[in-house]
Amino acid sequence: MATHYRLDEQHHLLSTHKTKFQLPKGHFLFTSESVSAGHPDKLCDFISDSILDACLDQDPNSKVACESACKNSLVMVFGEITTNAQVPYETIVREAIKNVGYDNISKGLDYKNASIIVSLDQQSREINQAVVGAKHEDEIGAGDQGLMIGYASDETPELMPLTHHLCNKLIARLQECREKEICPWMRPDAKVQVTVEYKRDGATFFPVRIHNVLISQQHDEKITHSEIQAELHSHVLKHVLPQQYVDEHTQYHLNPSKAFTVGGPYGDAGLTGRKIIVDTYGGWGGHGGGAFSGKDPTKVDRSAAYAARWVAKSLVASKLCKRVMIQVAYGIGISEPLSISVNSYGTHAEGYDDDDLSEIVQESFDLRPGVIIRELQLRRPIYAKTASGGHFGRTESEFLWEKPRIIDIVAWKANKEQQQQQK
Repeated sequence: MATHYRLDEQHHLLSTHKTKFQLPKGHFLFTSESVSAGHPDKLCDFISDSILDACLDQDPNSKVACESACKNSLVMVFGEITTNAQVPYETIVREAIKNVGYDNISKGLDYKNASIIVSLDQQSREINQAVVGAKHEDEIGAGDQGLMIGYASDETPELMPLTHHLCNKLIARLQECREKEICPWMRPDAKVQVTVEYKRDGATFFPVRIHNVLISQQHDEKITHSEIQAELHSHVLKHVLPQQYVDEHTQYHLNPSKAFTVGGPYGDAGLTGRKIIVDTYGGWGGHGGGAFSGKDPTKVDRSAAYAARWVAKSLVASKLCKRVMIQVAYGIGISEPLSISVNSYGTHAEGYDDDDLSEIVQESFDLRPGVIIRELQLRRPIYAKTASGGHFGRTESEFLWEKPRIIDIVAWKANKEQQQQQK
């Protein structure tokens, strides 16, 4: 039954509810989050990608769709793998758990005593025939249907949104403090959130200040809450947050639950592919819905998402726009994309529009899966490292999708003028 209020009651309700965030006109807040390698979902991503790397290391043509799940001391690996590699799956799983830092049940899992269940079949012959068949490498089809998103913004040197870039930097620093025993009380599980205040300027916007930062770091029983807060300030926040965005009004929520000793799979179940926003752009630009980890590059959920980031970053790096979202769609067994969409949010360079950017993308990039795999060298065992800290905005040399292609606009204009003259 609907609830109805008299006008005087409605006025009272409105008058007692105050706007919580008082911002200047044209300003807005945006929040991103990230989680550590020890978060149970990220642990599963790391296990799945470690198995993928083990397969690709021996057989670059391995077809892998590997999922993982964990709870308490049980870890399960399941999916479809077709490979000529001889992979000791249980050994790979235990080593991955150890590498993340779970070496004692008090932390949430012990790699030595965990129960490992492996349930892996071969890839469907029908899918393999549709995707590969007898096709040339460049003509292989997409491993499934779906849409993939790429995004880039000029607000950081890495061309990533500032909110998510800071989240990933905080996670990296937390993990460094734990691994190097700068903060020996830290345990593997952690989550962060960063909220930034932005100011609109026409079609564009830019970061003004960090509004608030939230860190939840798993810890041992011996340290006090006040000590945790002090050490997070001195060893983490001061090392990561750009001082030009920090002011006296920046808020810090450090282990707001007070106690966080129970973490990892003991505190929560984990599953591969459940942190897709953490993996990408922190909520900016959209998402196609497909997870990355545990998938070989014939799966366009992964390879085409990398390519879309490459395209988006190339457009921004070439000064053709200030930020942009790229959408690419595929059908199973079909090599050419079914659609390509470019949205620069009105930030395109003077003299261009999104139609021009779309033409530039189609002429400058071949987005067939086989070509993406070849140009970005995606058959290498490089994926376990992506399972923590995001797949984009990285500086490691092996991640070729982060190396933008600077587009020759003069050549493109000359070619377009020639085409128009021939009509």
